[in-house]
This record gives sequence, structure tokens and C-alpha cells, in this order.
Amino acid sequence: MQLDRTIPPAFRTIQTVQFPSHQSVMLDNGQPLFVANVGEQPVVRIEVLFEAGTWHEDVDGASFFGVKMLTEGTQKRTSAQISEHFDQIGAFVDLSHTPDRANIMVYGLTKHLGAILEMVSELIHEATYPEKEFNDLRNISLQNLRINLEKNAYVATTTFKERLFGATHPYGKSQNEKSITALSVADLQNFYTNRIKARPFRVFLSGQVGDAEVALVNQYLGQHLVVPSLEVNKSLEIVSQTEPLWVEKADAVQSSVRVGRMLFKRQHPDFYRMIVANEILGGYFGSRLMRNIREEKGFTYGISSSIVPMRQAGYWAIGTDVKKEFAQATLDEIQKEIHRLQTELVPENELETVKNYLAGEFAGSLNTPFEIADRVRLMVLEGLDVEFYSNYIQRLRVVTAEDIQKIANQYWQWEDLQQVIVG
Repeated sequence: MQLDRTIPPAFRTIQTVQFPSHQSVMLDNGQPLFVANVGEQPVVRIEVLFEAGTWHEDVDGASFFGVKMLTEGTQKRTSAQISEHFDQIGAFVDLSHTPDRANIMVYGLTKHLGAILEMVSELIHEATYPEKEFNDLRNISLQNLRINLEKNAYVATTTFKERLFGATHPYGKSQNEKSITALSVADLQNFYTNRIKARPFRVFLSGQVGDAEVALVNQYLGQHLVVPSLEVNKSLEIVSQTEPLWVEKADAVQSSVRVGRMLFKRQHPDFYRMIVANEILGGYFGSRLMRNIREEKGFTYGISSSIVPMRQAGYWAIGTDVKKEFAQATLDEIQKEIHRLQTELVPENELETVKNYLAGEFAGSLNTPFEIADRVRLMVLEGLDVEFYSNYIQRLRVVTAEDIQKIANQYWQWEDLQQVIVG
């Protein structure tokens, strides 16, 4: 039978998605393990998360360097030997940190999970922070920072967050030469001792895994004594600035524009309404900002708005890069599109298109074991119940045009939005 390409395939809206279940296990030392046994390929991802982010450091930069240097040497192996260990079993290791936490993540074949866990345990309990490797990483970081400081987009983003939260707040501060230069191996070792070694953690295991793999995790990560971490005694005071800031660069061809404000966490009752409103304004390629500023005006190749929820707070931001002479006109058009949402109801067909897009995007984000594990991790770390995802699409579906108008008026008043323009 020949396919008739003049007839489009039938369209069906997504009303609900069944969120895959996961298993919670307590290791022998009392640390929680969350297991997502999904997928048909014999691959695995193991994540170990510590309360060791920027929020938890006593010396600026200790979290970034303290985590990045875990693979630079242990009591048993050099950095080259650690790399060789992972290479021989085809595993990939990623060390990262955020303001809220630090993360050891390793991908590999399920059959090599034991060898992966052996090394992960060694990194957690026997890291040495050798001087030479620290100096090398510091020099690389300083050079990268100098390069980034020449980029308008980097300066605009870091300045924007600094003005939202304050330069000393964990969500607002960024790397600087002074703090990197002042950092010492002793600072990293203190951070490691206080925040990683023998400290509480969470483990997330995903992929093609079962009881045998859970037993391996318990064998390698569940037998060490864990001591509670020291309480973080930091002020949560946030010092925001709302005056527009223009950072002039005489030789710049482009300007980086950031507009936004502090926002709420995922538990807020307006979270779902904000998702839909943000998507209409600038959340996807067919958004109003893209149609106006990219397609009609030709000021930029791309402009977007996004919601960034974190553990203690969150923010909402619009970002774009435009020709320098179009910077003010771009701000004017952003203000115009926000004003339209504040004064005009969104047409039903546009609202339905966005809801369908969001539903499809959410369904598509549950295709692989690791994507599902990402959702489980977020649910656990943010203290969300399973209904957050089970009812996700239904909660988006009930958002009305009146809700969008209310959100725009409540959260997007122009005088309340921070503006940073660099270039």
C-alpha cells in the first residue's frame, strides 16, 4: 500500500502521562538509594549527591575546586591511573557542583558497575588533592575566566544574578580572580573533610538494574560510617537592585540583554500558570518574543525566556544578544509584548498550541532511563510528591487566558524587572 502524503497523520492531544515508578532503598549506613530500573539496554548511571554546593563553602571557590579535583589523585592512584581505570571499562565520569549541591555522576555498562563503584568509593573516602594538579586546574580556571570576562553574554548573566541576589549570596556570586588566586590546597581539604568524606549523601541508580546492582551499591557505598555535616549558618537575606544597568563597551558589536526578576520555587501555587505564561512569551521557538524580535524585526537570531527554580529561591529571565544599535529597541519590544499579555487575553488557539507543545515536550522527556532518573532526582531533592509529575499535564491543561493575564500583571510589571545590558 502506497503512502498518501497529501493526508497528514491524525493528531491526538496528550492528556496524561504515566510517570514510571521508582524504588527507595536504605543502605546499611542509613543513606538513601533511589532506583529507576527502566530501559532495555545494559547501561547504568550512578549519581552520588552531597550537600556540598556553593551554599556550603566557607571559602569562595572551595566547592568548585573541591569537587573538580576528586579525580586528580587518591591515596592509591594518581590522576592518570584514575582516568585509565574509567577508560578501560568504557565509563564516563562527570563531576559538577551547583549553589545547592555537589554531584559525582558516572555512566557505564551495567556489567561494570562493581568496578565503577569501587572507584567512586575511593574518590569519596581517599581523595588527596595533590598540589601540582591543583595549581594546573587553578591556572586553567584563571585563563578560562579571563576569556569569559571578554564575552558579553557571560558578563551579562553573572551581573544579572549578582544584582538579583547580591554579590555575596550563593545564588548571586561568581568566580573571580582574587578568590581563585587566594585558594589553597588546605582550603580544599577542609571542604572535602567537612562536606564530602564520610558525610551524608543520596544515591541515584538508573538504567538496566536490579537486586544485584542494588547489592553492589550497598557493598561499596553502604558500609562506611557517615557523620552528620555541620549546619550551614548563613543569612538568607537577598539584596536585590532594580535600577537598569548598562555596561558600555566601546568596541562591542553586539549587546547582551538580560531582563528578569526573582521568582518562586516549584511548590508555589502559581508555578504551572507561570510555565504556560512564560512559554507564550518566550519559552519556545514559536513564542511572541521570537516572532516579534527575531522574525519581524530581525534584531537577533534568538531570544528566550526561562524559569529557573532552585532550592531556596528562583528567578525568571529573558535573554538575547542583539546588534548594539538595537539594544534599546529590543527592550522596548520586550516591554510591548509583556504589556500585550497584561492587557489582552491570549487567543484560545494560541493557548491550546502552547499547552500541546508543553505536553509533548514533557512526554518526550521520559524516553530514556536517565531522563526518568533526572525527574526522580528533582522530585526527591525538591521534596515534591509523585503527583507533581503524574498530574503535570492536567495542571497545565486547566490554565486559562485569564490566568495568563493575571500572571503577567502580578509578576511582570516593568518597573519591578531587573535590566542588564552589556555591550
